[in-house]
Amino acid sequence: MSSAVLSRAARPALRAGPAASIRPIVPSAATFATLREIEGRLKSIRNIEKITKTMKIVASTKLNRAQRAMTESRSYGKTSNTVFDNAETKALDGEGKKTLLIVASSDKGLCGGIHSGLSKAVRRKLVENPDTQIVCIGEKCKAQLGRSSGKSIVLSFANIGKDIPTFAEAQAIADQIAQLPNSYENMEIIYNSFISAVSYEPRSIEAFSEEAIANSPNFAAFEIDDEVLSNLREYALANSLYWALAEGHACEQSARRNAMDNASKNAGDMINKFQILFNRTRQAVITGELVEIITGAAASEA
Repeated sequence: MSSAVLSRAARPALRAGPAASIRPIVPSAATFATLREIEGRLKSIRNIEKITKTMKIVASTKLNRAQRAMTESRSYGKTSNTVFDNAETKALDGEGKKTLLIVASSDKGLCGGIHSGLSKAVRRKLVENPDTQIVCIGEKCKAQLGRSSGKSIVLSFANIGKDIPTFAEAQAIADQIAQLPNSYENMEIIYNSFISAVSYEPRSIEAFSEEAIANSPNFAAFEIDDEVLSNLREYALANSLYWALAEGHACEQSARRNAMDNASKNAGDMINKFQILFNRTRQAVITGELVEIITGAAASEA
């Protein structure tokens, strides 16, 4: 008795089963909207890929020129610092000695973490000596350091080295630093040192004060008059700044090329994924339309 009741109860469900299996899949308006969204996203990603590839080519072209300028600036800076090496010049130690950090960055982004690495190096030095004051060359590091150490920034420069840094720009910066109201016993230039086309790291160059130069153990051997000591110090600072700016510029172009290369590869991966999604969605829409046509034709014949 119970089996007969179950059999009668199951008959409507069994009849509905085949009907549900042949029910046409009608593409909704949301499906077409999704197709348009995917197509729009694909177009945007392709445009981004074109831009990143172009920027990579431009950065590669600029990198060759930047490396030549970096080689020349190194010869200037190292030759100038040879005088202080032979004179055994050292930074002045002791309490109450004011220190100035000169950060050589740039105004442009889209080059990976090259600027954040400089900012981290400066913050580590500020932890060791909180009274240190900062001169920022470039808007990127100025913006990063301004959020945590804005009160320490006493001077900043923008629009330096738009193409390739020149000695005239470094000389102008050195002149402005020399006119600061405070006198600094120790100065240090923080810059990105070029190691290879894919590697760089923050390093520093000592820029000695007049007092430190005059107190050098072997400085008397050079027979430099006291009247020209300030000129020597400013000229040496300009040479070191030129070295730091040119080397930082080469690092920036190398980092931008690598960043744009990675961005182009990521855009290519996204294009492949969205293309597969677009093809599957479009295939589902076409299949639904065919099922609807066949079902309508079969219904009209009946």
